[in-house]
Amino acid sequence: MGRPHHPPGPVLAGTRAEPAQHHARPGQGLMSPALDRADALFDVGRYEQAAALAAQHLATEPHDAGALVLLARCQHRLGREQEALASVEAALVADPDSLPGRLMRTHILIALKQYEEAELSARHTVELAPNYWGSHYALGTVLDRSVRMERRREAYEAARTAVALAPEESDAHFLVGLTAQRTGNHGVAKQAYETALRLDPQSSEAHNNLSLLHLRRRWFRPGAWTKAAEGFVESAALDLNDRQARYNLETMAWGTAAGARWVALLGFVASALGSSPLRTGASGGEAVVPYLIGAAVLVGGWAGWGVWISRRVPPRLRRPLLLVARGCRPVIAMAVAVGLLGLHSVVSLALWRVDAGIVGGLGTPLFWAVIITYWASRSALGRRAPR
Repeated sequence: MGRPHHPPGPVLAGTRAEPAQHHARPGQGLMSPALDRADALFDVGRYEQAAALAAQHLATEPHDAGALVLLARCQHRLGREQEALASVEAALVADPDSLPGRLMRTHILIALKQYEEAELSARHTVELAPNYWGSHYALGTVLDRSVRMERRREAYEAARTAVALAPEESDAHFLVGLTAQRTGNHGVAKQAYETALRLDPQSSEAHNNLSLLHLRRRWFRPGAWTKAAEGFVESAALDLNDRQARYNLETMAWGTAAGARWVALLGFVASALGSSPLRTGASGGEAVVPYLIGAAVLVGGWAGWGVWISRRVPPRLRRPLLLVARGCRPVIAMAVAVGLLGLHSVVSLALWRVDAGIVGGLGTPLFWAVIITYWASRSALGRRAPR
């Protein structure tokens, strides 16, 4: 099998919307029973109901900063960022030193891509609570969005500070891994992701990014490709809305189909050269030897590819990859083009008495179809990448 390509590259999962711990001031819970119920609903993902309870409470207590922050969190998770920003700004008017409010404002501004304002908010939060890990996590999350290497290094240092302050927080270790991976420190990144998964085995982002590190080593470490696929499958299973992991599985499925094109092209040439003497009327060893060589190359090529794939993709991974492939048109197009050319090679070799003009008339378009489909499907797959 030829080297798989991953256009434009597997996708790195970023930090979550905000860690769960950011919604309450350290050491201080929500006092109202209604807000406690709303907070519990938020934790199980029932954001609309939680928002309704928070709004009901705010109807009688409009300046309750905790309720306003909770409402902002619900609106943020529902994708209503402008409403969330208005709610958190109202919370900060009611309580300018509200740590949950400052943290929530930073994450909302990140979602709105207002990075300069988000950085100012994060730095103010660090000044407000320099010994709270979430402040440094928020700053590192903002700085990680930058394309400038020096700012990414600062993001890494902020993440390390968060880990030093809260070594049992999975999100802090994940941010260390993410920022280390972006700056090319893959050894540190791998260790950080493994620690994050030890603390939180359900972290789909850590599974995804650790799999990317395995994928980098697929040519040097036996089984690395399989570990990467397993991690992407686990990530997708943990979060059904995780587009990064699904896309990464699509690139692996496409790479498998695209790699088979070399076998198909080799088989096409072998069948054409092997059957040519028979079609031109040659006899004896002059015809039989090339035919047998062509058949051996064709069968050996596909048999070798089959053995390679069976070892690389164990039975537990075949169904997930097939399900992903069935829903991805670039993968289907590449597989169909390769399959048709391979089928043509087998048929043309088996039916060696068929006129050479007919064989060439069918084979030449299929040959070029594989080449064109490769580039067209590669481009189409790239357009599917999550942004």
